[in-house]
Amino acid sequence: MSQIPTSIDDIDAAWMADALGQPITAIHHEQIGEGIGVSSAVYRTSLTGGDVDSVVVKLPALAEEAVFTSAVLRMYIREVRFFDSLASRSPIRVPKGYFGAVDVETSAFVQVMEDMGSMRVVDQNEGMTIDDAKQAIDELARWHAEWWGDADAAVDRGDAVCLSDPVYPAVLPMVFAEGWEKVNAAMTVDPVITAVGPGWSDWMPGALAGLAGAPNTVIHGDYRADNILFDADGNVVLLDFQLTGRGSGSYDLAYFVTQSLRPEVAATHETALFNRWIDGLVSAGVPEAETVQLWDRYREAALFCLVYPIVAARGMDLADERQYTLLDNMNTRFVRAVDQLNLADLL
Repeated sequence: MSQIPTSIDDIDAAWMADALGQPITAIHHEQIGEGIGVSSAVYRTSLTGGDVDSVVVKLPALAEEAVFTSAVLRMYIREVRFFDSLASRSPIRVPKGYFGAVDVETSAFVQVMEDMGSMRVVDQNEGMTIDDAKQAIDELARWHAEWWGDADAAVDRGDAVCLSDPVYPAVLPMVFAEGWEKVNAAMTVDPVITAVGPGWSDWMPGALAGLAGAPNTVIHGDYRADNILFDADGNVVLLDFQLTGRGSGSYDLAYFVTQSLRPEVAATHETALFNRWIDGLVSAGVPEAETVQLWDRYREAALFCLVYPIVAARGMDLADERQYTLLDNMNTRFVRAVDQLNLADLL
């Protein structure tokens, strides 16, 4: 089996030929996804020989802060194991996994997958249109229904991490505090965020316990515009499986609506999109009685999602315009959610 490379320079034609089982004679790497994801380094590798023209290669992030967070939260392990164990059940199209390996002790990893570069991209900074959002939510409902009440095995195998796992309260307060300091030093933070941020770490463990309770499912964990592509027929192609977990499906929905739509779009359509998701669950076989308290979980998840911009900031290059703009947009969109959903009342 191919060895786990320590960097992209370790992947040559011989390594790729072994990983793919193809007669690869030459390769060329190009880094992609800069300013979009911070937990991994991502490359498009062009291939000569064999029957695949190009693949995407994921390796640990280049920033040490991002590698630390990803390792302790078992994010690289989850990515590889998604392709090994869960991808075949996904009702949403995902890339083919050609080769994956991870060292569970060090979290060194590599994942080689199908290149989806021809698909339509929606820039998260621009925000999704309401029509794209409806499609993404319809498919998210089918994803949640697929594993509704059936996520325990994924956690037991180590393919996913439950939201109530002790790793979160053990690690998140520390990395949140580091990110909070960096964000406040780099930009002017809205008073709404400065009002809820200091109490977030104390509130977080109880919130995660609630979000992990029944009814639960396999959550994607990072369902946002930068991880969602659309094929020629307008169907979703989903990327990035480093935060798959067991929890309330409201978690994915809240993160998507509050962070992938422009504030004015979310403000206008939020309730209708939530109801559309509920209708999708019920149509896919989820008992209607199990959807009753999902709005409460939705609000809790929306407040928890402050973790994404704050913790991600630790590994971001805020001198990079795209990354700075993404962080600023995420904070602005979070402010809208706090105001409209009265999230401060949860603290």
